[in-house]
Amino acid sequence: MSQTLHSASVNAVTPRIGAESARAHAVASALELIAARVSSSASVHLSQELDNLSKYADQIQDALKLK
Repeated sequence: MSQTLHSASVNAVTPRIGAESARAHAVASALELIAARVSSSASVHLSQELDNLSKYADQIQDALKLK
């Protein structure tokens, strides 16, 4: 697991982290996933992936919520 993804998952369950910091971690994680996807496939378009950045970050934050 990358340091970015590890930090995002740890901070998602830490109550003292603020909403802005949690969002920054989710966005950083989404960017890392986009970078991996773009570098692994010739048919992926960076601009389309970046258009989905906010959606990916939302999904990451939702996935890390405690139930």
